[in-house]
Amino acid sequence: MKLKKQVTVCGGAIFCVAVFSLYLMLDRVQYDPARRQNSGNFPRSQISVLQNRIEQLEQLLEENHQIISHIKDSVLELTETGVGAPGAQLPYRNPNGSWVVPFDGRPAFLSVSPQDCQFAHGRRGHKTDLQMLDVYSLLNFDNLDGGVWKQGFEITYDPGEWDSEPLQVFVVPHSHNDPGWIKTFDKYYSDQTQHIFNNMLVKLQEDPRRKFVWSEISFFAKWWESADSQKREAMRRLILGGQLEMVTGGWVMTDEANVHYFAMIDQLIEGHQWLEKNIGVTPRSGWAVDPFGHSATMPYLLKRANLTSMLIQRVHYSIKKHLSATRSLEFMWRQAWDLESGTDIFCHMMPFYSYDVPHTCGPDPKICCQFDFKRLPGGRVNCPWKVPPRAIVEANVAERAYLLLDQYRKKSKLYRSKVVLVPLGDDFRYDKAQEWDQQYLNYQRLFDYMNSHPEMHVHAQFGTLTDYFDAVYKANNVAQGARPPSYPVLSGDFFAYADREDHYWSGYYTSRPFYKNMDRVLESHLRGAEILFSLALAHSRRAGMEGRYPTSDYTLLTEARRNIGLFQHHDAITGTAKEAVVIDYGVRLLRSLVGLKRVIINAVHFLILRNKDNYHFYQTEPFLETDERRATQDSLPQRTLIELDSTPRFLVLFNPVEQERLSLVTVLVNSARVRVLTEEGQTIPVQLSAQWSSISEMSNDGYQATFAARLPALGLAVFQLYDSFDSSLTLHSDTVLRLNGHKLVLRSLDPLPLRSLPADQNTFYIHSQRLQLGFSGTTGLLERIKLKDDQQEVKLQMEFLIYGTRPSKDKSGAYLFLPDGKPKPYTQKEPPVVRVEEGPLFSEVVASYQHFQLSVRIHNLPGVDGLSLDITTMVDIRDQANKELAMRLVTDIQSEGTFFTDLNGFQIQPRRYFKKLPIQANFYPMPSMAYIQDSQHRLTLHTAQALGVSSLDNGQLEVILDRRLMQDDNRGLGQGLKDNKRTANMFRILLERRASINKHAGFLSTIASLFHSLISRVFGGGAQEVQDSQPVSFPSLLSHMTSVFLNSGVLALPVLPKKGGIPPLRSFAPLSGTMPCDYHLLNLRTIQSQKEEQVPSPDAALLLHRKGFDCGLEAWNLGFNCTTTQGKLSISGLFQGLDVQSIHPMSLSLMYAGAPLSNGSLIRLDPMEISTFRLRLR
Repeated sequence: MKLKKQVTVCGGAIFCVAVFSLYLMLDRVQYDPARRQNSGNFPRSQISVLQNRIEQLEQLLEENHQIISHIKDSVLELTETGVGAPGAQLPYRNPNGSWVVPFDGRPAFLSVSPQDCQFAHGRRGHKTDLQMLDVYSLLNFDNLDGGVWKQGFEITYDPGEWDSEPLQVFVVPHSHNDPGWIKTFDKYYSDQTQHIFNNMLVKLQEDPRRKFVWSEISFFAKWWESADSQKREAMRRLILGGQLEMVTGGWVMTDEANVHYFAMIDQLIEGHQWLEKNIGVTPRSGWAVDPFGHSATMPYLLKRANLTSMLIQRVHYSIKKHLSATRSLEFMWRQAWDLESGTDIFCHMMPFYSYDVPHTCGPDPKICCQFDFKRLPGGRVNCPWKVPPRAIVEANVAERAYLLLDQYRKKSKLYRSKVVLVPLGDDFRYDKAQEWDQQYLNYQRLFDYMNSHPEMHVHAQFGTLTDYFDAVYKANNVAQGARPPSYPVLSGDFFAYADREDHYWSGYYTSRPFYKNMDRVLESHLRGAEILFSLALAHSRRAGMEGRYPTSDYTLLTEARRNIGLFQHHDAITGTAKEAVVIDYGVRLLRSLVGLKRVIINAVHFLILRNKDNYHFYQTEPFLETDERRATQDSLPQRTLIELDSTPRFLVLFNPVEQERLSLVTVLVNSARVRVLTEEGQTIPVQLSAQWSSISEMSNDGYQATFAARLPALGLAVFQLYDSFDSSLTLHSDTVLRLNGHKLVLRSLDPLPLRSLPADQNTFYIHSQRLQLGFSGTTGLLERIKLKDDQQEVKLQMEFLIYGTRPSKDKSGAYLFLPDGKPKPYTQKEPPVVRVEEGPLFSEVVASYQHFQLSVRIHNLPGVDGLSLDITTMVDIRDQANKELAMRLVTDIQSEGTFFTDLNGFQIQPRRYFKKLPIQANFYPMPSMAYIQDSQHRLTLHTAQALGVSSLDNGQLEVILDRRLMQDDNRGLGQGLKDNKRTANMFRILLERRASINKHAGFLSTIASLFHSLISRVFGGGAQEVQDSQPVSFPSLLSHMTSVFLNSGVLALPVLPKKGGIPPLRSFAPLSGTMPCDYHLLNLRTIQSQKEEQVPSPDAALLLHRKGFDCGLEAWNLGFNCTTTQGKLSISGLFQGLDVQSIHPMSLSLMYAGAPLSNGSLIRLDPMEISTFRLRLR
């Protein structure tokens, strides 16, 4: 009776809220001067006004429905879980077969401000002068022979064009140094890079007119460490005097396809902080000559770091030709969601094939090569065009100068100003003193001749990149970084890259996926370690215990920042280095992973002690164990075994997400009689399952204990584990093997049941309270999915495919994907063995094939984790040759050739399948997610590692899981991909309904939608169809959180037993309130001391990202209280138990400071904005 009364009261509340909301809604629609249309002003046309009000009504109806829906869902959950009812602690089965598990019964709500929904809606239909998706649609990609400029066209000019305004030429010497590729980072440094710096120091000082640019701070910092004070001071003078420019200033020249924006920012901060501390210089211009395609995320980050200009090179040759023909190679690069110009940065695209000397002076490489004076006869390098350079002497200087000027003039015709940029360098150039003399002396003779002959109408000189950009701004009479008149605005990205023919560099999106996954694990650990270290340090200062806390851990943090930064290099995370170099990267990553776990353990030790006086740090006696271990750099992790007895073993769980989290946690224990208690002493349900040594054999090495834990945001929770006879809440997984005719040895482990059944062709199912999944009886692969409350199942069919490589001379390799046509279905002689495991907290289907094992798991939880499918593919193709394994999702979604991939986990880029392009051209990088959608559903594939993805047919998503290739693809590596590892690729699949088709939306919403459609058709206003290619798209809040949960796993850290007993522990919740759920705390990074090396300062950098999100998808209960605040946040009140002594807004990489904020002030971030603040916590 009590429960019925509760339901009745809640039902009445729902009705009241509905009526009151509708009243308010109609009142707001009649008059609300605060509401503006997307452009900011009401349209003049009365029809448009009517349409606008209908849109508002439709949106408000949907918002009202969502609020009511959440209240209803909370009531139903309270009813289903039987909160308050007798015996509520025991899980039980529903009539449909799904388990119901009682949780703490705390209802969660979702409250999204209507204004926050306007951002995504208002960006539709907004386009710039050049939208890259439109450019792709426009081009024929026909690759016609352009003459001397093979991929371009003949360039002509009128010799008198420069009579009134002479041509300005800036020759920019450079040396591209890969921090690992053919040789390891250290080997490159010892063999070549250190000599470049030593020669630079001498040769630049010989003539103040000489200039040079340098990019990779990782190498520069290594040279600096070994240089004496005299050399350091001389190098500092060259930089501050403008002869040597640090361009971009990142730790590396980062890849832009596979990297996550967390790591892109971190390596930029590491480089910029090093430059600020050691040189006192701030980079102004970006230089990216070698990444294999360019992401729109990079210009945004450079702009936020206060750089004013940037340069890029590796762009599809057909796009270069198109932009050259319209003199659009220089443009303002704008973010697709930006309606104004706040994200604009001036970008220069190099026009020709490469950044080497033959392809930089002008369109004719045969001529340009003659001005690469390292190739003078007698040297080790020559010109492939069979015409060698000639040293410049008085007898030939005139002829040589005019020949070179002709190339300069032709190149300048591709740009809008009479200023031309001519890079002069190549990989690891200038490592010999002789080359410095050859290049600088011969060019200076040419410059002197040109500049002393006014009839040539040219002024040529050595310059830095910023010298060039400053001259362009001056010629256009605009400020640094401002848009010159008539220059185009461009949005979009530059993937996939092709350098010639149909040679698309889309293979490296997947190459060496083992290390792509390991990188993401390291990034999560680095972020967690940074946050915990900063908090522990601040709390130790507040407690007056700064001297007792191991600040030496800052050295481990710095090493990890730099090793992870090194791996973002465009030949590291890309999987395009030599095998020995890959091992070197792997060893560095593993060493940093071990170090980061130590930093985390030491911080957790301090933070969870109830009485800080009990804190004692001993280097050799850690307080906690790590959650898992890796034996070698190329092995998969193994969980730490927790030995249980009748005394409690404490377990600390760390939630690295800035929202409260309800998640399943699995630990490995030695006893089947495990009992788990919360900090308050409440016993909670546990699902006991086996570790498996094979598909049919349970391992004797322990049991997996899985339980649901509610964890504080960015916090630590303490649990107790016992070996107890009273373990009534420990429930066993029920496991069935579907044998498909196999005669296998079955080995069970008491008390876990294991049964076998002959497989049949009938679909079989697993259930949770939110999902029902159907699997093929023969293949064991997923076939269909049904969401809670849906009447219809949705087709979601998994297929596995094999790509071969073409039989011709050019084959797939580490960089290139050159398939031999469409993929063939993966087949094997024997049918798979399928294991079905069901229980109260999770259910799982594992299908075992020869080259992969697929696991599909659903979590029986409310909130984020219960709304998606957990997918793991364990791939091993080490016995294959020239094969690539792909996983394809086939649905009924009418995607009509449009799909969406993320750029660096930061933003979404719409894609279109082009039949005019080969298969390999239709693959794109997927660092964190890809989705397809129609007017009813959106299906998102979330990933925990960067891989290549495409949609080759309607309703499909396809991802390349691994590739094994036996030959080099002629891009300089000299090796195939033959060092494959056994690799675990992890995904989440999220199916979301469009809010407008929700069956509960109601009559008024339907009428409003129909009326809106009618007016659009009659008067031509037409709302865009979902599948139309808009320049922007955004994930839902649920999708954002699913991605964060997947990439930021809970860490389970066992407390080691102590002879004297464990001192009292308590959970740690660092945040004083709830952060808006469209905010992501990207990092809390302790800043190093300006006075001492490897010593932390009292300040930390707080990096915040406000995410853009789509409100048009049905909002579920996320499992935590989710509110948005129109971007407002109080930093001073953010951290519990700490005072914020100062707040300084900073540029992204902390190089520029804004005016300090008062402690009580609110900050406000726009959607998509990333901002950095310098905090002092105590």
